[in-house]
Amino acid sequence: MKTVLITGCSSGYGLATARRFHDQGWNVIATMRTPREDILPRSERLRVLRLDVTSPGGIAAAIDAAGRIDVLVNNAGIGVIGALEATSMAKAREVFETNTFGVMAMTQAVIPQFRLSRSGVIVNVTSSVTLAPMPLASVYTASKMAIEGFTASLEHELRAFGVGVKLVEPGYGPTTRFTQNSDLDLAQAVPEPYRPFAQPILDAFATPALVTTEADVADAVWRAANDTTGQLRYPAGPDAVALAAS
Repeated sequence: MKTVLITGCSSGYGLATARRFHDQGWNVIATMRTPREDILPRSERLRVLRLDVTSPGGIAAAIDAAGRIDVLVNNAGIGVIGALEATSMAKAREVFETNTFGVMAMTQAVIPQFRLSRSGVIVNVTSSVTLAPMPLASVYTASKMAIEGFTASLEHELRAFGVGVKLVEPGYGPTTRFTQNSDLDLAQAVPEPYRPFAQPILDAFATPALVTTEADVADAVWRAANDTTGQLRYPAGPDAVALAAS
């Protein structure tokens, strides 16, 4: 029986992914900044651990408590939209601490056990913003593009040890807590001079033609974790699939 550790399981893609792996008979270690056991099934195969991926001590404690794992899913992330001019460097650093450095730190923490066992898979969840330029998302895109490059390079580095490294690229999921995971103030994020440019974009986001569901992402993560073909990228959701194809 295999074990997966998933970050950011309190809602959205992480929660759906934890449920998917559990339904498939895996041991699941679901990590959250604020643990909630009531949102997941009660099971001997499921544990909830506290984890803030920006905390080196927290990462070390979670990895120690988890023990041996077969798959790491780096899903935890925070969202931010808005004009770059209105985005403070403090906010940009906050986004990178979670979306970029948190992924790197978690990955670094599991590599020794994967390398020694010559097995294991690391799945990094990015975003469809890496597939095509999207306005009002420059900082968020940068944090996710960094992980795209990081993952592609790391895949070469770890392949010799039998360790898989994968990317899952979700599309736009309006039912997730993307913006709720940030202290976004839209009025400040999109100053008055940008409103004529931004309003049609925001209106389009309110009525998207194609969207990604939590189940779409859980399915893509499941495929990535179990695929032995060497495929690196897995677009998740019809909008992401369409962008990847174009």
